[in-house]
Amino acid sequence: MKKLAIFDLDGTLINTIADLASSTNYALSKCGFPTHHTSEYKFFVGNGINKLFERALPEGEKTEVNILKIRAEFIPYYDIHNADESRPYDSIPEILDKLQSQGIMLAVASNKYHSATQKLIKHYFPDINFITVLGQREGKNPKPDPDIVFDILNAAGVDKKDVLYIGDSGVDMQTAKNAGVISVGVTWGFRPLSELKQFSPDYIINHPNEILSLIKY
Repeated sequence: MKKLAIFDLDGTLINTIADLASSTNYALSKCGFPTHHTSEYKFFVGNGINKLFERALPEGEKTEVNILKIRAEFIPYYDIHNADESRPYDSIPEILDKLQSQGIMLAVASNKYHSATQKLIKHYFPDINFITVLGQREGKNPKPDPDIVFDILNAAGVDKKDVLYIGDSGVDMQTAKNAGVISVGVTWGFRPLSELKQFSPDYIINHPNEILSLIKY
């Protein structure tokens, strides 16, 4: 039996793509740049918001100055609108509740900026007692750097062999491998199955219910 399940947030626990897209498009428009269709954002997100803005900016405009301009418009808008259309994926609340009832420790490791990560988890999963919820923090490298996982392991006090890391992207699979924990790729998120397979996760699952079986190994 595993003791700890670490979850990515965007594309794994919650479908946040519509609010990320609309908020980035708002910021782009305010700064005089063209916007993008929501579907394009599935390939823009995953490496932190500064990388999101860099990818969303036009060629020739991907400067640090422009990224910071977009960030200044995005954060106050997203802080208000980050739950307009975002919703947990089907069965996720129930699965988290079942894992918690079985005594499995739960944690979140996200490249979303820290305050928004904590706000969304508190909003959508108020009855789940995560041992720690970490987003991207000042002075910390984003995933796939494994430090965020190591911080969670220290908080949980568990061995790597007793951990599942669950995410929807190649970045998540790299993070798990860099941290030396078991990687579980999910197919209901933002990135295609082909991307997950490229990084050879230990498991690939198609429905949250499958987490209940993996946790028993």
